[in-house]
Amino acid sequence: MSRIISVANQKGGVGKTTTAVNISSILAKRGKKVMLIDADPQGNASSGLGLEKDAENSLYDVLINDVDIESTLQDTDIKKLKVCPSNMSLAGAEVELVSQMSREQRLKEKIDVIKDEYDFIIIDCPPSLGLITLNAFTASDSVLIPVQCEYFALEGLGQLLNTINLVKKHLNKNLEIEGAVLTMYDMRTNLSNQVVKEVKRYFDDKVYKTVIPRNIKLSEAPSYGMPITLYDGKSKGARAYEKLTKEILKNDEIRNNQE
Repeated sequence: MSRIISVANQKGGVGKTTTAVNISSILAKRGKKVMLIDADPQGNASSGLGLEKDAENSLYDVLINDVDIESTLQDTDIKKLKVCPSNMSLAGAEVELVSQMSREQRLKEKIDVIKDEYDFIIIDCPPSLGLITLNAFTASDSVLIPVQCEYFALEGLGQLLNTINLVKKHLNKNLEIEGAVLTMYDMRTNLSNQVVKEVKRYFDDKVYKTVIPRNIKLSEAPSYGMPITLYDGKSKGARAYEKLTKEILKNDEIRNNQE
């Protein structure tokens, strides 16, 4: 059974793409067959894995031009990881989707055709709650929410959770919260520790034990077109994402056993 996870937070700069890229890479290195869908017009997940943004077909063509998702897929330096890339043309898809039939279901319809070929499909959502994000949520089993350890961390999360609940009610009754992951944690500051407590109170048992530290190597890796495991597999950031991926796999195992 394939597991489809959207990585989302409408607040920008919270480590969303970093999380999507590195989880995807580590899952693939652990032998899982993974597809990463770059659903952000900025295309940072694509360039962060060393791919060119001017691909002949991208997610825009899947949503608007009825192109099969397979024809967009690009190989990466990690054997079992493929990417459906994105570029700035996707920004126009928000407007063009408005007049489309079943506009929130477009991505789901395309993913359903090939999802059984993959163990995990990770969707890197844009920093908004528009139609592209709604398409991602409608296609997904769950939403993973990166939360930055900073003063306004919880701002806007109510709106995000409300959107998840609306999608669950009207478009995808099986959608659940995969978990909240704390990012850019700095143990030296009281603020980071306060945010950790607040987020745990807010999400209860849905917060991952692993916390992603503020780490220079994590910031550098995308500019070299590499996930952290290839750029510096011994760094604090790499070790944290390894632990987080382990937690995700363990939760998936527990879920499968319960089913």
